[in-house]
Amino acid sequence: MKFIYPLLLLVWLFCSPPAQAETLAERVAAFPDWQSKPTAQAAEGDLAYPDWLAGTWHVKSTLVDLVAPFAPDIITPGFESNREYLNQPVAFDVRFVQQSIASNNPILRALKLPSKSSQTEIVADRAFNGLNLAKAYLGDRAVLAVKVDPSSPNRQITLLHGDRQLISIINSRAVETPAPDQFITTEIFQQVFRGTSQPYLNQVETTTAYQRGDTIEADQITAVYLSPQDPSYFKVGETPVALYRYRLDFLPIDERKYETIKR
Repeated sequence: MKFIYPLLLLVWLFCSPPAQAETLAERVAAFPDWQSKPTAQAAEGDLAYPDWLAGTWHVKSTLVDLVAPFAPDIITPGFESNREYLNQPVAFDVRFVQQSIASNNPILRALKLPSKSSQTEIVADRAFNGLNLAKAYLGDRAVLAVKVDPSSPNRQITLLHGDRQLISIINSRAVETPAPDQFITTEIFQQVFRGTSQPYLNQVETTTAYQRGDTIEADQITAVYLSPQDPSYFKVGETPVALYRYRLDFLPIDERKYETIKR
C-alpha cells in the first residue's frame, strides 16, 4: 500500500490549481498586512503611464497612516520624526511627459539607433518630480539637485547639502490596469544614503493606485525593507519594517502659465 501515497501526491500536484499571485489591487486593500514584496519583473526602460496623466500637476500629498510592524525592537531612521507629517498636506509640482517608445527601449538606446517610430508614451519627469518632492519635505536649502542617469531612467541621485547623497536604483516593477480610469503600479528600488561615517542601505517599495474621476486621486503606499546586509534582516526577512500611506490629489496646471511663473 506504500505506493498509494506517492500516487495521491502526483494527483494533487497535477489536479490542484496553481496558487494565484496577489494582484496589486489586492495588495493595496490588504494594507498594512504585508508579509512580503510584490511579484514584479526586472525594470527595463521607464515606466509608461496612461495618457490621462500627461501634463503638469500641483499635487497635495497627505500622510494618512504610518506603521512600524516590529516596533519598538526595529524602527527605521526617521520613522518617529515622520509622525509630524500625519494628516498635514505637503504640496509640490510634478509632470508627466511624452517620449518616443524607441527611446525607452534599452537596447536601441544603447546602440544609439535613430528612431523611425512616431509612437510615444507618457513617462514621469523623474528629475523634475524628484527635486520638487525632496524640496517639499526637506526644504530648498537642503536639496541641491536631482540627477537621473542619462543611460538609465532607473538610476537617480539626489545631491544634498553637506556633501551627502541619496542614490536610488529601481530594480523591478509591475503595473495593472483594472479599468480604463484606474492604473496601479509598484516599483522596488534600492537606496544608499552616503555622507555619514557609515552608508545606510535599504530597499523601498512604492505602490500607487491612481483613479481618474472628476479629478485624479491616488492611494500611495511606501514600504521600507531591510537590506540583507542589515544585522536585523534575518529577524524580519521580506516583511517591511515601516509602511507609510499617502493620499494624493492632483490639480492640473496650465503649462504655459507655469513656464511664465518660473521665469
